[in-house]
Amino acid sequence: MRRFEDQVAIVTGGARGIGLGIARRLTQEGAQVVVWDLADVAPGQSDAPAAEMKVDVTDPASVEAATADVLSRFGRIDVFVNNAGINGPVADVEHYDLADWKRVIDIDLTAVFLCCRAVIPQMKAQSYGRIVNIASIAGKEGVPGIAAYASAKAGVIGLTKSLAKELIRTGILVNAVAPVMVETDLLQQMTPEHVTASKAKIPMGRLLQIEELAALVAFVASPENSFTTGVAYDASGGRGTY
Repeated sequence: MRRFEDQVAIVTGGARGIGLGIARRLTQEGAQVVVWDLADVAPGQSDAPAAEMKVDVTDPASVEAATADVLSRFGRIDVFVNNAGINGPVADVEHYDLADWKRVIDIDLTAVFLCCRAVIPQMKAQSYGRIVNIASIAGKEGVPGIAAYASAKAGVIGLTKSLAKELIRTGILVNAVAPVMVETDLLQQMTPEHVTASKAKIPMGRLLQIEELAALVAFVASPENSFTTGVAYDASGGRGTY
């Protein structure tokens, strides 16, 4: 399929893990993909992105400059995937360090706001756009030990729904995807006990694979998704109940 022929897509946190998987899938389907990340995409990757930019998505000036750079080089922005994020430490709220809390909220929620705000004017001018925000099942259910992450992802879902209503007649659709734990290097930030407990909650009995999530994101970001906005798509292996 070439659903993204002649389209330009930006993927934040696209140098590795979920973001790289999404970037590769969109590239395979014809998109010119621009990766925003502070890290470099590993050399030798197949389906390499059209461009890589060093962007701090928590810094408004960095986001605005990168948006202008994409428009200068590619002329348009059709798809934006807010994927950059961290899990943060696993600790109960009474022991959670405030600096860690602020860092998780900045990267996982405020950066999504900043990036959406930056690309909306161009998408409005085109009368077309697809924004996909990577949320989490944790944002729907709450998970002990990762209150900052769960709170940020709940905020992403709320932002997605609010923004979708603001843009309802502009040709811009805004949706979220709420996955369970994905098998990536991010698991190294978590305790083995936390990973085991999370896996036990998934009725399918396994973790979500990057390729599976990328396939869902590709549909949500594509022109085929033409009448659904403000929704948090489920990717939970049967765990999600709403």
